[in-house]
Amino acid sequence: MLQSIEALLAVMGPSPAAFVRTFDPARHGAALAPLVHRWIRGQDLSALLIILREMFATAGSIEGFFAAGDDPGAPDVGPGLESFSRRALAIDVREAYGGRMPARAGVSYFFPRPSAGSACKRLNLFLRWMVRHDAIDLGVWTRVAPGRLIVPLDTHVIRLGHCLRLTRYTSPGWKMAAQITSGLRQIEPSDPVRYDFSLCHIGMMGACGYDQQQRDSQCPLRGVCSPRPVRRARRAQRATGTRA
Repeated sequence: MLQSIEALLAVMGPSPAAFVRTFDPARHGAALAPLVHRWIRGQDLSALLIILREMFATAGSIEGFFAAGDDPGAPDVGPGLESFSRRALAIDVREAYGGRMPARAGVSYFFPRPSAGSACKRLNLFLRWMVRHDAIDLGVWTRVAPGRLIVPLDTHVIRLGHCLRLTRYTSPGWKMAAQITSGLRQIEPSDPVRYDFSLCHIGMMGACGYDQQQRDSQCPLRGVCSPRPVRRARRAQRATGTRA
C-alpha cells in the first residue's frame, strides 16, 4: 500500500491539493495510467481525482462536500455517507474512461452506500481519521461529531463483536457495523469509535480466540468474551459422538 501511495504522490508532486484542483485527465492521465493497486487502475484514479476536483470546486473541501449532505441531528453518519456517495458518483467522470463509462467502473468502489447494505469500511475509517483527534487520528474535520461515527467493520472487529455479543448479525454489512457501534455507544456516547483501534489489534496480534482452538487463552478480554470452537472440531465431535 505504501508503495502505491508513493507512486501516486510521485505523479502529484509536492502539493497534492494543488494537483487535484488543477487536475486535467488529458494532461495528467498518461502518468497515472501505469498505476495499479488491487482492483484500482490508473483510469479509476483519474476518475477519483475528477471527483475530488469537483468537490473542491463546489464545496471548498471534501469536508464541505460531505457536510452539504449530512444532517448533524441524525444519530449517526449513515445518511451523510449515503448522500456523499450518491452525489460523488453523479459527477461526470467519462473523460477518465475515454468518453464511455465501463459497466462497473473501479471508481465506484470508493463510494459505497449504506442503503446497498455495505458496511462502508473505508469511508468509515476515513471519517475516523478525519473526525477523531488523538495520538492515532488526525482530527482535522470540525463539522461531524465523533459520537455519530460508525465503527469500520473488518474481520477483527467482526470477531470481537461476536465474542463480546455486540451483534446478532452473521453477515457483515451496515446493520452489523451500526449494531456493534450501538453497543460501544452505550459505554462512551460521545466517542464510540475510540474502541476500534484496540478491538482491531486484539485480532491482528492473534489473541482473539473466536472460532479458534485456543479460545480465550491468549485474550486480554478473557472472562468477558465468549469465543466459539472451530467448526472442524464441532464436526469431529458430532462424528465421534463426543461432547465439548
